[in-house]
Amino acid sequence: MTNPPVAATTAPPVDLRVDIGPVPGAAVLPNPLMTASGCAANGPELHRFFDVRELGSFVTKSVMREPRSGRGTPRMAETPSGMLNSIGLQGPGIEAFVANDLAWLAAHDARVLVSIAGGSGTEFAEVAALLAASPHFDHVVGVEVNISCPNVANRGQVFACDPGASARVMTLVREALPRDTPIIAKLSPDVTDIVDIAAACLKAGATGLTMINTTLGMVIDLDRMRPQVAGVTGGLSGPAIRPMAVRAVWQVRSAMREGRIPTVPIIGVGGVRTGRDAMELIVAGATAVQVGTVVFNDPLAPVRVRDELAHELAARGFGSVRDAVGAAHRG
Repeated sequence: MTNPPVAATTAPPVDLRVDIGPVPGAAVLPNPLMTASGCAANGPELHRFFDVRELGSFVTKSVMREPRSGRGTPRMAETPSGMLNSIGLQGPGIEAFVANDLAWLAAHDARVLVSIAGGSGTEFAEVAALLAASPHFDHVVGVEVNISCPNVANRGQVFACDPGASARVMTLVREALPRDTPIIAKLSPDVTDIVDIAAACLKAGATGLTMINTTLGMVIDLDRMRPQVAGVTGGLSGPAIRPMAVRAVWQVRSAMREGRIPTVPIIGVGGVRTGRDAMELIVAGATAVQVGTVVFNDPLAPVRVRDELAHELAARGFGSVRDAVGAAHRG
């Protein structure tokens, strides 16, 4: 397969490098833009539009231990300012993912943030161990631990809604991966205090946080008088949740600045469509930004947002992304 042409850029000379590693210099990315898990498949689909190496990191769809068919259809519903999805973590399982998807991403020299999921803490650890044993693990810049998925072992609850459950998962994953691997806990906004969950994850071994996952929503088809997706409820994404993401990033970064929890990289995600949206998350405290739902109608969005972000930074006198991280707290 020939590589697509590199996307044209008119971005100003701003240093876009960011570091998502547990220690300085451990995981430096050329720019802060990433895909959001589940919104760009596992590489080849997006690569038709631009070279995946242009991303700071490609974030994979959450992978579980065994193949999973997901929920019944219909799985998606449009909302006035976003989208509802109820996919059910459909995927090929970790062994097929490593042999096919990760191998493809490695062959195209992508920097990969692998999203893992599980129905129990033990499953998370097994997926992490199999990933670490892969011959392509050298292309993995970190592991995003999707504790915002259904906790099968606890009556359909979500790990990220309980500090103890979150901590157990992170402890097991930490033990299954090399010590220098960035481990990013992906948190849910559907909690009373997201700082409490963040604190539990960091104490148990997470070296970074992704905020936020989708929030629970529902759409009813008034013609049928029935829920519009087969799973009844689903995850709401898109512009509607961006203020929630900004709030969550702000709260957790504030707790870091106050010394209540360790200072680690935050990856902001939720409704980002433009460089201005990305800038808002960064000045709230995010080190990097993921672009998700907008990719469905604009596959070039990740590189477009990257270049727009560079303009936003330059227009405000920032010479680098690092200088802008948490800037709204300093005003």
